[in-house]
Amino acid sequence: MSQMDPFRLETERPGSSPGVVTLWLEQEGRPVVVLDHELIQRLETTLKSLPANAEGLVLASAAPRAFVAGADLQAIMALDNNQLHRYLDYASSVFGMISDLPYPTAAAIHAATLGGGLELAMHCDALIASRPESKPYPVGLPEAGLSICPGWGGTNLLPARMDPASAIRLTAEGKPMLFDQAEQAGLFDAVAETQGDLIEACTSWIRSQPGPVSRAGTPSRWIGMKDVAPGVLEALDSVRGEITSAPGQAVCDAIDTGLAKGWNAALAVEQEHLVRLRNEPAGKEAIEAFFARSAKKA
Repeated sequence: MSQMDPFRLETERPGSSPGVVTLWLEQEGRPVVVLDHELIQRLETTLKSLPANAEGLVLASAAPRAFVAGADLQAIMALDNNQLHRYLDYASSVFGMISDLPYPTAAAIHAATLGGGLELAMHCDALIASRPESKPYPVGLPEAGLSICPGWGGTNLLPARMDPASAIRLTAEGKPMLFDQAEQAGLFDAVAETQGDLIEACTSWIRSQPGPVSRAGTPSRWIGMKDVAPGVLEALDSVRGEITSAPGQAVCDAIDTGLAKGWNAALAVEQEHLVRLRNEPAGKEAIEAFFARSAKKA
């Protein structure tokens, strides 16, 4: 991978004791941040440049209309199967760098957070959101609505942060929540009253943690946690019979795999299903229809 310019980092203090560091995702000229190869390369470069003695990391977005609006589907559909597998695996390794940081991390969610954007955020320890300034913004995993499935751990992350049966249903159906629904579901670890208070809320949450953090090679909140796994297994058994779509069954398979074989195995199964489903007629048709709707809005 080629070296890319890092994203902007803000520290609380200059010098040798930076305090909590804020990493600002941004793509010049775009009102939203979209996960593409260049952005992930820049994220990797930035994470490698973080000060070793930081007290914590806030992952924030400078885009006005979204934290991260999801993955670049145009780019994904242009890749052949082997290229897509490599891309998904590479991005997973970069997201995992956040999960491996030795201090607390928080995602600062101020607007739409969808698909790969939510998966990226859930690699942080906490999701901290600000109340919408006008209409509620969406948060969730919409992939199954495009006849595909998550590919960066979403199936194994969301059920560890809210009622697992509800999370499994929403992921299997590809239905994001609006802010109010997500707040009621307990998805957020804290809520700032305004966007202007969001970074401070993230910093306060980080300071409330015991830090430094002992890591296990997985995100800190996922279905394989000992206190989470039994509830997820019970929820999966209770809802599996109502999930009949191909993407929904892929979601169930990835959850089964995570519970039985661990995080890395679950990622591999997700990515196998994603590559397979995007090649199916239903996946191609749904994604083409999505592109057509997007073109009309532009």
